[in-house]
Amino acid sequence: MKKIIHIDMDCFFAAVEMRDRPDWRNIPLAIGGSRTERGVISTCNYPARVYGVRSAMPTGQALKLCPHLLLLPGNMEKYKAASLQIQAIFHRYTDKVEPLSLDEAYLDVSDSTLFSGSATRIAEDIRRVIFAETGLTASAGVAPNKFLAKIASDENKPDGLFVLPPEKVDDFVKFLPLHKIPGVGKKTAERLATLGFYKCVDIQKAPLHTLVKHFGSFAEILIERSFGRDGRDVQNDYPRKSVAVEHTYTEDLPDLNAGQQSLSELLPKLRRRIERCEATAHIQKIGIKLKFADFQQTTVEKQQPELDMASLKQLLEQAWHRGKGKKVRLVGIHVGLKAQEAQAQLSLEL
Repeated sequence: MKKIIHIDMDCFFAAVEMRDRPDWRNIPLAIGGSRTERGVISTCNYPARVYGVRSAMPTGQALKLCPHLLLLPGNMEKYKAASLQIQAIFHRYTDKVEPLSLDEAYLDVSDSTLFSGSATRIAEDIRRVIFAETGLTASAGVAPNKFLAKIASDENKPDGLFVLPPEKVDDFVKFLPLHKIPGVGKKTAERLATLGFYKCVDIQKAPLHTLVKHFGSFAEILIERSFGRDGRDVQNDYPRKSVAVEHTYTEDLPDLNAGQQSLSELLPKLRRRIERCEATAHIQKIGIKLKFADFQQTTVEKQQPELDMASLKQLLEQAWHRGKGKKVRLVGIHVGLKAQEAQAQLSLEL
């Protein structure tokens, strides 16, 4: 039986700022955007969440909910430095570390002899050391697989630990809401609800043909996760699938010509990013992402091994017409990489 730990730093970007400015600890604070320009909240502290502010929320909406919200532009170099310090701590306990982002990671401690092989005590010590050396708090989940460990780390946030031993998995997952399963977004949750499926126990009892009819290949994931099963290993070198750049504009782009001008700004940035990743020879597709003024978004992709302006303009035109005249607030371009050459996904907003 595996012993997997999922570590998730608590409101990481905001926590780094509060660590460096203790006088900000008890006031609503968020990273992302400004009062004069549009943007999206990257993260926020817990005082801000009391007002309903959440990650990925438009900055304007966050300010309506919390007019006195302290908005910070963010300092990625500082956050990356803190993340590297935390990653180094992880590797004191095991070499099997799979970073998911700057602020979370999976650790496989199945073969560890530390603390007599107790994953619970290892997780407790990791949290203790992180706070002692960085001044930041982390939440942890301990479980027999990655799916359950990630769910567990969210159970006692912030600054908490939740342990799910193998013998309690069945009872735990039965009443787990289906929206907790990765891949079950808002629309999928609504489709599940129309069929009378709300919790994992509902999927456990559902006829296979019904699930396949409505959810296709995703039915297999639904069933596996609803029984608490996840056979994925912790991957030390997680494959990079894509490289992307995108930009949110302070004023909506009114027409296709404006969108084409945005490509002239984004393409050189994407090419530099690809060169730094040494991924030029591994491109297998290119794509365009648009987010319209009403926050609906669309993506158009094309299989080809080269990144060129003419092809991007064709894809942009296809994507733009899907908006049926709507203005555009965000333009993004990306390349997909060959699976065998791939390294971990990198998508940065510029």
